[in-house]
Amino acid sequence: MPIFMDRHYIEGATHHAIRNAHEKDLDIQDKYSVKFLTYWFDELRCTAFCLVDAPNQEVIQKAHAEAHGAIPGEIIEVDPAIVEAFLGRVKDPIQTQQASGVASQPTIDSAFRVIMFTDLKDSTATTTRLGDAKALHFIHINNALTRNALREFGGREVKHLGDGIMATFLSASNAVECAISIQKAFAAHNQQQPDATLHLRLGLSAGEPVADEGDLFGSAVQLAARLCACAEPDQIVVSQLVRDECQADLYPFLDLGEIKLKGFDSAVRAHAVQWRDVQG
Repeated sequence: MPIFMDRHYIEGATHHAIRNAHEKDLDIQDKYSVKFLTYWFDELRCTAFCLVDAPNQEVIQKAHAEAHGAIPGEIIEVDPAIVEAFLGRVKDPIQTQQASGVASQPTIDSAFRVIMFTDLKDSTATTTRLGDAKALHFIHINNALTRNALREFGGREVKHLGDGIMATFLSASNAVECAISIQKAFAAHNQQQPDATLHLRLGLSAGEPVADEGDLFGSAVQLAARLCACAEPDQIVVSQLVRDECQADLYPFLDLGEIKLKGFDSAVRAHAVQWRDVQG
């Protein structure tokens, strides 16, 4: 059967209430020949997302209606491998045993993610100029510097793009810290290897997995890719939402104003992270 993700907006909901609703879904899933695999809940944004193995969207709505009455606003079909890449799991977290022997409730995270795209400047021209072997060596350096920072700041690599990487983060602060760390690592490499410098562009946006366009993180992924493409070499460009999600004045941002991006009907406000001004 296909796998679906649905989105609920539930004002005033709590983690306890959403967990009870999920348990009610599990109680009746066999009746509707569906399997409620797991869920995510964002108390701040009042949104919940369910991952469901079901024959179609209509039966998901019927099962939810009988279980607790919370009908999803949107439902999209998803690839579970892509869900796991973006969100880190496709089933409920495992309960852990406390020292007292009582099972503790697993932490249910939000489905809100920050998306990062990286792009190595002139990788195609480098291959033409230096040949495949030398260019591949540069790609390996690029991958190593980027992945080291992803591990340090909790980034999850979603896809390798040849001359760049797409990754996700649970928080905007971690994503920006990671981007700064990456650019500083490249700057250190360039200082040590002035005859073999590497210059990276980074773009960051944020969002939730299910939106109107019917694709998993569709607009957030597209925006991060476009911001990366419009960034200058050695620059980090972030969306307004990423800027807003960061603690005020924690990082030096330069307002780039509203910029027109391919695929977006309206201009998008963007900010550059002044990473060279960050100490440490």
